[in-house]
Amino acid sequence: MTRIVAFLIVVGLVGLGAAWLADRPEVVLIWQGTRAKISLLVVAAAVLVAMAVVIALWTLLRAILRSPFMLRTHFHRRRGERAYEAISRGLIAIGAGDLDAAQKHAAEAKRLAPAEPLALLLHAQHAQLAGDRDAADSAFRAMAGRADTKALGLHGLFVEARRRGDFGSAHAFAEEAAREHPSLGWAGRAVLEFRCLTGDWAGALALLESNKRAMPKESYRRQRAVMLTARAMATEDTDRDAAKADALEAAKLAPTLVPAATMAGRMLAEGGELRKAARIIHKAWEVHPHPDLAEVFSNLRFGDAARDRLKRMETLAKKVPDHIESALAVARAALDAQEFAKVRAALSSFLDAPTRRVALLMAELERAEKNDEGRAREWIARALHAAPDPTWTAEGHTSQRWLPVSPSGKLDAFEWRVPLTGIAAAPAPIEPHPPVAALALGEPKRESAPAALAKPADEAKAPTAEALAAGPPPRRAEASQPKAEAVIPLLHAPDDPGPDAEPVESNETHTPPQDAGGWRRIFG
Repeated sequence: MTRIVAFLIVVGLVGLGAAWLADRPEVVLIWQGTRAKISLLVVAAAVLVAMAVVIALWTLLRAILRSPFMLRTHFHRRRGERAYEAISRGLIAIGAGDLDAAQKHAAEAKRLAPAEPLALLLHAQHAQLAGDRDAADSAFRAMAGRADTKALGLHGLFVEARRRGDFGSAHAFAEEAAREHPSLGWAGRAVLEFRCLTGDWAGALALLESNKRAMPKESYRRQRAVMLTARAMATEDTDRDAAKADALEAAKLAPTLVPAATMAGRMLAEGGELRKAARIIHKAWEVHPHPDLAEVFSNLRFGDAARDRLKRMETLAKKVPDHIESALAVARAALDAQEFAKVRAALSSFLDAPTRRVALLMAELERAEKNDEGRAREWIARALHAAPDPTWTAEGHTSQRWLPVSPSGKLDAFEWRVPLTGIAAAPAPIEPHPPVAALALGEPKRESAPAALAKPADEAKAPTAEALAAGPPPRRAEASQPKAEAVIPLLHAPDDPGPDAEPVESNETHTPPQDAGGWRRIFG
């Protein structure tokens, strides 16, 4: 209704104006005594023509005045288009591995747009593809000095520092990135790995707590359990009460974590809490049968006779009756109790294709039951070619005991499984107390020449049961030609190898930081 009324009012005003103009058809102009009568339509047309002329003159004048700026804008736009085209073609050339084309387009992009972030990234990637580490480092430092590309620059500096083995600088870059941008996942993981590798479990736990909200609940519980178990192992000799509390909390957070259950069960048994210890071991055994769990459960009560330990192991074996670890645990307890028939019955299902531990137990059985040295040697010979037993394995490395981090710093990487076989140059096994230099080089600990020559000839030729149980001796990795590092792929972070980058087992030996001394603290 309001719009209708307003429309009628406007129409009325227009009508009144038209009637007023109709009553006055002429316009009288007096200019210096000259009187002229002009039609109203002529005046209106003259006004319109004058306005058009003024507008045209103003447009022309404005174009003349703005021509330098317009030319500069045009050339700048053309320069930007050429720079964008050079960056696009350069990134495509890097993805295709065309070093010459990448160099050409990177130089053109740097000439046309030296301050453009993508031009800096193209320059850094070309330097990586060409193997020019100094140029790549310089480009990433330039990006780190700018607010809009600081995160990318710090990431690139972190990757370059790790590639040249400067783990102290890599840690500093990761710490700065995590402090400036707490949401960066790579920075948080790098800082966490470094703290774990150096044995700073308090700092690692504090960092884990700060990232708790951004993590899945199960992942948080598992990682906290691993860190608590590692801290308990490190403080067991100095603060036994704190170590026991950490082990119990770890077993509660991750009941299937074998090292946590083993340590918690052993400490509870030492304190006389046998039922609680047995409950923890049973829960872990049902999911992951392990010889360490069997050993702790066998010695749950100090001073028990061998037959009592056998009955206890038979009870534990019923939880997972068809598993080889159950058979081996019962067989070991039966052999200690001189129940030879039960040993054969427990191992009967695995004699057609025995593992090393099965073959060695059968050799012990032949010696203990019949004193048959010939049959014992036959079983030892079979152990030489038997399938390997599971061991703690991570990234191609093996260890006789569980470790919280791998040599490269990955948390919870060690798994209880059969190691890879048939590798021409396998990495050396991790020893309980390896020298720092040997770990840094990835070489096994070797005896001196006089000590090796002092061994008897028979001992050098015939392998012992202990040697067979430990597995084949490690072979030194063959020297290989250095490979060019992969360039940062397009649309991925600087250390991201691509969309197919899932953790896989590899034979490559990762070099831990030499200045951290973390392995000594972990094993200590």
